[in-house]
Amino acid sequence: MQRSGGIVGNSGQPWVLRRVRLTWLSFMLFFILVFFPLIAHYYLTTIDEAGGPDKRIFGPRPGAELCEAKHVQDLCRIRESVSEELLQLEAKRQELNGEIARLNLRIEACKRSIDSAKQDLLQLKNVISQTEHSYKELMAQNQPKLSLPVRLLPDKDDPGYPPPKSAQSCRLHTCFDYARCPLTSGFPVYVYDTGSYPWGEKLDPLVKQAFASSVKSSVYVTDNPNIACLYIVLVGEIQESPSSPPASPLDLEKQLKALPYWRLDGHNHLLVHLSRKSLTQNFLYNVSTGRAAVAQSTFFERQYREGFDMVVSPLVHALSEPNFLEVPPQVPVKRKYLFTFQGEKVESLRSSLLEAPPQSFEEEMEGDPPADYDDRIIGTLKAVQDSHLDQVLVEFTCKNQPKQSLPTEWALCGEREDRLEVLKVSTFALVISPGDGQLVASAGCSMRLFEALEVGAIPVVLGDHTKLPYHHLIRWSEAVIMVPKPRITELHFLLRSISDNDLLAMRRQGRFLWETYFSTSESIFSTILASVRTSIQIPAAPIREEPAQEIPHKAGKLAGTDANMADNGDLDLGPVEVEPPYASPRFLRNFTYTAADVYRTWNRAPGPFHLFPHTPLDPVLPSEAKFLGSGTGFRPIGGGSGGSGKEFQAALGGNVPREQFTVVMLTYEREEVLMNSLERLNGLPYLNKVVVVWNSPKPPSEDLLWPDIGLPIV
Repeated sequence: MQRSGGIVGNSGQPWVLRRVRLTWLSFMLFFILVFFPLIAHYYLTTIDEAGGPDKRIFGPRPGAELCEAKHVQDLCRIRESVSEELLQLEAKRQELNGEIARLNLRIEACKRSIDSAKQDLLQLKNVISQTEHSYKELMAQNQPKLSLPVRLLPDKDDPGYPPPKSAQSCRLHTCFDYARCPLTSGFPVYVYDTGSYPWGEKLDPLVKQAFASSVKSSVYVTDNPNIACLYIVLVGEIQESPSSPPASPLDLEKQLKALPYWRLDGHNHLLVHLSRKSLTQNFLYNVSTGRAAVAQSTFFERQYREGFDMVVSPLVHALSEPNFLEVPPQVPVKRKYLFTFQGEKVESLRSSLLEAPPQSFEEEMEGDPPADYDDRIIGTLKAVQDSHLDQVLVEFTCKNQPKQSLPTEWALCGEREDRLEVLKVSTFALVISPGDGQLVASAGCSMRLFEALEVGAIPVVLGDHTKLPYHHLIRWSEAVIMVPKPRITELHFLLRSISDNDLLAMRRQGRFLWETYFSTSESIFSTILASVRTSIQIPAAPIREEPAQEIPHKAGKLAGTDANMADNGDLDLGPVEVEPPYASPRFLRNFTYTAADVYRTWNRAPGPFHLFPHTPLDPVLPSEAKFLGSGTGFRPIGGGSGGSGKEFQAALGGNVPREQFTVVMLTYEREEVLMNSLERLNGLPYLNKVVVVWNSPKPPSEDLLWPDIGLPIV
């Protein structure tokens, strides 16, 4: 029993110990989990208070100390930067306010000065108005408006003048009667009927017919010989006939003196000889023509009177106009051959000159034999051809019978059509002057010259002594190359050194000269008259008014409604002026036109667009002027005295500020550009009307709407 009781007592003690241990462990765990965090919290919160404000770690801190954190420091820097900028802006605002105040003061001062300047300007305008009024009064007193002088008619019984000392002494101031040609005469020309003199029946029928047609179309020809300024006699070309031998020089002189208006010495007479052949008949050689001038294609040095006689072009197209559609184009500049020449020098031919003994052509040659460079020319040109540096064509022997020519002159080869075909593929065309230095002009050389100009081959004349047609008025250097014969060895280098731009300019100028002055019989006759008229400084007659076929057209929308046409660019000349229009004064400058612009009419093609002053009296313009070019637009030219609107009147003198003007446009198959150009004319000051020259064989399209610019478009 004690063993068992002892066993029980012994076994209960460990259990109690285990329970006590478990209770102690639970208490310790509770203490650690509950009181230890509290104690730690209290300890941590009291560390900063024990260590002072500078050693706080977890306690609350002031606002400035929060900037020690990185992100807070960035915010602080931004705040400081913004504060500085605000201060700077405030300073600038105050500075600008001060500047505005100062500017306001200056504005007030400027306003006061402007008012003062307006008062001064008003006073100056009054002074100017008074000065202009005084100036007009003085001009009216000292320079009264002059009317045209009364036309002086020559005396019917003209006694004439003493004959000149020699045939070579005739010049315009010694052998021409200016009294018969006053400035206001209009340059009347009387042409003798070919049936009124003996040799008129022997003239070439084609030449007579072409000459008669040209006379009918001229504005200067008159039927009244009593008022004529110039008398023209057609003396050639005479038709060769074995049955009727030519008259002797003595007989020709008698026949000339028998003309009804010859008046002893033939002053103010012009003897015209038109050639159709290379071998022309110089039957006036050794014929005393008195004070009558001679116009022909062939002249000898002792026969030609510089400044009095005229070298004219041969009559290539007698009755038919050239076919301009077959004329080759201007480009390309370089053609197949660099230069070509086809000719044969026939020494056996004899001159057809009708000379009186003892003065014969051979005797004239023996007086001063010229240096003959023909052998050197032949050798040099053949050497260039054989070198094959450039493709050239030179032939000194005709394949067929050569044309008849004067002695020492190179005869033409083949027919004219064959020669033109060769020239169409030639950049340059050589024209070798006759070997006789006394032969200053010949029909054969002139034919070579104008055949080259017709097809665009630039003529190269070898021989600087040659007189080209109208050389005293036309600047042939712009279309022809003149080379002395001694420079034949340098010819190849010279032709290759010319630039393409210069070649094209010379070709274009040559085409202009040929078409304007030499292409038809009418142009040749008009050029002869214009040469005389320009030499004696008489203004050209007004251009005849010819009714043109008006093309019907219908107006569409008002101009200016198209948004694309809002910006007119340089053509926007301001609002329409309100002053009433009036007619232009007469164009008085025409009476000095020929004296001031002698060469301008002959050597410069007018532009395509023109402005003419609107006046009841048509402006007097040269009848020889031709309006070339195509396109649409306009440009002002000198015409009328005054201007057209503020801009034009300032550019043209400014003495007539209300003068109206007419716009002339030339167009060719450019309808859209034309319509745009017409719309730009809407509101143009002082515009009277618009004339559109339709340069096309096709009429405008039927659905084309023309703009309504408030003015007539014809």
